[in-house]
Amino acid sequence: MINPELEPFLKVWSEKWSVLPAKASPKDRRLLFEYIAESMRLPQPEEVTTSVRFVPSGDRNVLVRIDRHMSGGQQPALVYMHGGAWLQGSPMTHADITMRIAATNRQTVISVDYALAPEHPFPQAVHECRDTVLWLHENADDIGIDRNRIAIGGDSAGGNLAAAVAIALNGKAEAPMAQLLIYPAVDFEMDKPSYVENADAPLLNVHGMPAVNAMYVPDPAERRNPLAAPLFADSHAGLPPAYIAVAQNDPLRDDGYAYAEKLRAAGVPVAFDAGEGLIHGYLRAMEYCAASRESLERMCRWLAECYADIGTQA
Repeated sequence: MINPELEPFLKVWSEKWSVLPAKASPKDRRLLFEYIAESMRLPQPEEVTTSVRFVPSGDRNVLVRIDRHMSGGQQPALVYMHGGAWLQGSPMTHADITMRIAATNRQTVISVDYALAPEHPFPQAVHECRDTVLWLHENADDIGIDRNRIAIGGDSAGGNLAAAVAIALNGKAEAPMAQLLIYPAVDFEMDKPSYVENADAPLLNVHGMPAVNAMYVPDPAERRNPLAAPLFADSHAGLPPAYIAVAQNDPLRDDGYAYAEKLRAAGVPVAFDAGEGLIHGYLRAMEYCAASRESLERMCRWLAECYADIGTQA
């Protein structure tokens, strides 16, 4: 059963998306998503400032949004990847999330405007997110970041990218010290029970997923590459502690359960939130749904505990 507090949000969300043409292009979807996110944006917390920087990666300069608590000093950081099926969304569409993490934990959140499919298919987005983590380590003093307390996270497609970057940097000095994975996609098999149970769930419909997946990873042979499908890494040993949040009424629900099982089997500590009554993308509904706000608060508490553990070890 879907939490009834989500019903007003879903009504507004559906009305705003109803103007999308039947044969809309990815560009059309991006433009409308930016407008919808702006029209539904929550107030910016007074104690958070926002700036932007550019990160060189390959032949692109990747914009990153920096939401930073005004308390100053060397703050812990979260590198955040927005959701949007790898083909839409931006740091602006997900600013409600990043600003509130920064405010709640008195920290800095760096949100990556990574290259989008289908113009920029796998693995470019992974490389840009990885390069952002490397850049942050190099520029930590300038930005006011404690390089020993850099976590990584994201929601949906962004959760996929966060998990992939954690795998790409596993064992390296720049590896993140924690990973926050919010209703993540971790493979392209679409063979778990939640894909049947929640085939017509709100915000994410199974019918359109194969086409979207093909835009991000056009080569079927690459869909088991662990940087595209983190579930299929040869080993998950040595990865940082993970917080995995899923939603009961989400096609991707069982992806999160499967990844949690893989990580635990490899000895990785996992905190898990089952998201009872919630839907994919529920953090967009914080204005309407207390359970959405409470979920974000739990994520922030877990992050704060991870940062504190590193501080104790230092």
